[in-house]
Amino acid sequence: MLDTATYTPRLKAQYAETIRAALKEEFGYKSDMQLPKLEKIVLNIGCGAEAVRDSKKAKAAVEDLTAIAGQKAVATLAKKSIAGFRVREDMPLGAKVTLRGDRMYEFLDRLITIALPRVRDFRGVKPSFDGRGNFAMGMKEHIVFPEIDFDKVDEVWGLDIVIATTAKTDAEAKSLLKAFNMPFNA
Repeated sequence: MLDTATYTPRLKAQYAETIRAALKEEFGYKSDMQLPKLEKIVLNIGCGAEAVRDSKKAKAAVEDLTAIAGQKAVATLAKKSIAGFRVREDMPLGAKVTLRGDRMYEFLDRLITIALPRVRDFRGVKPSFDGRGNFAMGMKEHIVFPEIDFDKVDEVWGLDIVIATTAKTDAEAKSLLKAFNMPFNA
């Protein structure tokens, strides 16, 4: 078992040792408080029509997302009833989890070094920023993560990943993520 009092995630240490200095030089910041940093990572699985037909699908999505994140995921519930889709209010339709601190850095490390290289025909990640320094990406299969036992999976889900940063511009956020070795294709 890891001694959590002395353990620091690899990417968190890399940020403190090298990335901060590189960003300070690249953008000419005067203070360390101006430096962009990771704020949180939000993971989301939407089950859609499968969850409407079988409520166990949403529970399986919560379990899979909990295994991927290393933190308990919560079910996302329908906000209102829609008769045409056979959705009732408060029906579980997916799962979500928000990672911060050490777990966030651990997940980002596993995403970049293990999961993305396992994606079939991977040619890099399309830079998709929102204009305020936040990055969003989607994965077609959640089974690329090593925590998921492929033989026990009955349904392959898509996975939304949103990386929120304190960067003011997309250029700062892209530079920050490139420093973490995010494989952008452009």
